[in-house]
Amino acid sequence: MQHEQEQRSGLSRRQWMLGTGALATTAALSHLSGWLPSAGAAGGKTEKWPWPYEKLDPTITAELAYKEWYRVFCGCAVISSVFTQLREKVGEPYSSFPIDAFVFLEGGVASWGTICGSNAGANIVVNLIIGPRIIGAVDGHLIGTDIMQWYCESALPIFEPKSPKIREPIPQTISESPLCHVSVGKWMAVADKPIGSPERKDRCARVTASVAYHLVELLNAWKDDDYDDEGDWTPLSDYGINAQPNCMECHAGGIPEAPRKKI
Repeated sequence: MQHEQEQRSGLSRRQWMLGTGALATTAALSHLSGWLPSAGAAGGKTEKWPWPYEKLDPTITAELAYKEWYRVFCGCAVISSVFTQLREKVGEPYSSFPIDAFVFLEGGVASWGTICGSNAGANIVVNLIIGPRIIGAVDGHLIGTDIMQWYCESALPIFEPKSPKIREPIPQTISESPLCHVSVGKWMAVADKPIGSPERKDRCARVTASVAYHLVELLNAWKDDDYDDEGDWTPLSDYGINAQPNCMECHAGGIPEAPRKKI
């Protein structure tokens, strides 16, 4: 439905981000400028984008992510699988980046079951390499949301490591959600395995590797100036609020409608 609306209006997600979204942000900041203190974060040594990027092998990256999951879990493993390679290929700013600090992404951020850490880690990677959309570098934002939609719609895990810790087949499930507790919960129901089982752990390691693989595919396309955003989920223009596509799966009723801006 959203994609059809965009086709009718002639606005791509990129145009939306550069146009309406940017204007809304500017308006909000202008409204707050009277009482917000001056920000001093911009202009640091690492805030010059894009960061140097050399194309990576998706399979090597996925293997690294799979192994790193068993050390630092999902989100940190995605970051590590990309940045440890770029430390060797490029050096700074990757050499100084504190990869292990992002172990908190595990379990849907500090074990709260919210966004799957692999999705969060992928968003961190692309927005650091390409830059944040507030400087006009919208591809990082778009790749991040592409990863999220791909995660929701794909039968995961896709990647099979060369030397898996679990030799038996790992079931694939479609989460229809970027959230850890939905994604893992659906898999546990299908596989009939508890959260602490070796099979569930290996499933999440493979999902993490699958995300890292696709992330590098998109980054390589961006490096070649061949990236074209593949998703079509833009809830702000359709519903007036940030959201994921499958709200009704968990919230059967009683969802308040977001107020619309009066024209």
